[in-house]
Amino acid sequence: MAESELPPGSECVEGVLDLLGLLAYATLSAFFRLTDDAAAAESLSDKVALAGMAVDEHGHFLRVLRRLAELHADPETAMQPFVQAVDEFNARTTPSDWLEGLVKVYVGEGMAASFCRAVADLLDPRTQEIVNQVLAGAGQADFVVARVGQAVEADPRVAGRLVLWARRLVGEAITQAQRVVTEREPLARLLAGGDAGQLGKITRILATLADEHSHRLAALGLAGHSAAR
Repeated sequence: MAESELPPGSECVEGVLDLLGLLAYATLSAFFRLTDDAAAAESLSDKVALAGMAVDEHGHFLRVLRRLAELHADPETAMQPFVQAVDEFNARTTPSDWLEGLVKVYVGEGMAASFCRAVADLLDPRTQEIVNQVLAGAGQADFVVARVGQAVEADPRVAGRLVLWARRLVGEAITQAQRVVTEREPLARLLAGGDAGQLGKITRILATLADEHSHRLAALGLAGHSAAR
């Protein structure tokens, strides 16, 4: 069997394709968001930085497409089941300004990474390599942390608003993750280690996404700030 192929008859084959389809559409969506953020940035240096991140996201998207092609899967078919959930998340979390857009990039990417890493050990080596490559980039996080930190230092009142915004992002992301897991049994089986009936494990994975939120707030320098009312 070629290294690029999954074991025939594996119960998790469809789940792997689901995960790759979700990751493909998520990175494509991130590319579009970062392109918009780059256009909205006030300084030329920020425009350049965000445009570079958008290019990186498109490269991640193409990398996942190549893996789907190696598995003889149609990329559009693999992505289609997740279009509505990802688009609805974006529609429900439209930033009111550029700073909220940056926080959305950071929180959204962090939760997507946590979701994928929860099943990384269950993937075949080649797919695991691709997923890790897509999630490995730290450029976005460093940029967002620096810009948010500068904004809070300049005006501490901004912090409360961003805490509330980040909380909303997490809630919407978990809602859509629950929806995806409910609607896609192959992905649910993968998350549960081969048994979609092990709802306890899936619930723990989703709970972990929320638990890690405090770490993201701390990294952004927002821990300890009260949410704006």
